[in-house]
Amino acid sequence: MSIVRAKKHLGQHFLTDKNIAAKIVDSLRPEKGYSQVLEVGPGMGILSDFLLQKTQYETFLIDIDTESYEFLQKKYPQLGEHLINNDFLEMDFTHLFKGPFAIIGNFPYNISSQILFKVLDSRQQVVEVVGMFQKEVAERCAAKPGSKEYGILSVFLQAYYKVEYLFTVKAGVFNPPPKVLSAVIRLTRNEAKRLDCDEKLFWQVVKAGFNQRRKTLRNALSSLINKEKMTEEPTLDLRAERLSVKDFVELTNKITANK
Repeated sequence: MSIVRAKKHLGQHFLTDKNIAAKIVDSLRPEKGYSQVLEVGPGMGILSDFLLQKTQYETFLIDIDTESYEFLQKKYPQLGEHLINNDFLEMDFTHLFKGPFAIIGNFPYNISSQILFKVLDSRQQVVEVVGMFQKEVAERCAAKPGSKEYGILSVFLQAYYKVEYLFTVKAGVFNPPPKVLSAVIRLTRNEAKRLDCDEKLFWQVVKAGFNQRRKTLRNALSSLINKEKMTEEPTLDLRAERLSVKDFVELTNKITANK
């Protein structure tokens, strides 16, 4: 069987180490309440080989790369419609999955943030994610308040998911090797389906706070708050990077109460 060429414009770096592939797949926990798993960007199927050995869940593969799709059609003829040639970022998962599901992948580094925001958009269905990212992105996802890595993505992910940094992966186990270190993280959906605040306003507050992260929140959020009613609010004298998810939820509720 021929091999698939890694394409730079798709950000492809194919994992070649089977031990790491098995470790990534074993990080899935279907006992969390799902019976379907979607692998994003399977390439030549190094993760898929292990996924398809599992009987606790159905495996679906999606790849935008037609060459990969055709290669995988020959490799896994039994998959049929479980193998999808489409853009993950454009998918409507409600048609494909009727209940909760998990996502796994060695994700293209050039669209890492887009993939994670797509997960957030589908958070009511996506209960777990296990994925390989650029190490810097993985650290940002798991970052704690007060660190320089902590930002919009950290807050949004941690608002809805428990984020675990599982392990670091060196460049030499990929073909072609990336110029950066990689890392595998796991996101596990929180039990609460919604935040205890106006979620639309929460998103606005977090984005506005970090878009001007050098300013205090009193200045960064000037268009969202009633300045006269919130003159004594001490949280507004901090910068966004100092606030935890809980702090942002509380601040959102105070803004709502003082409109």
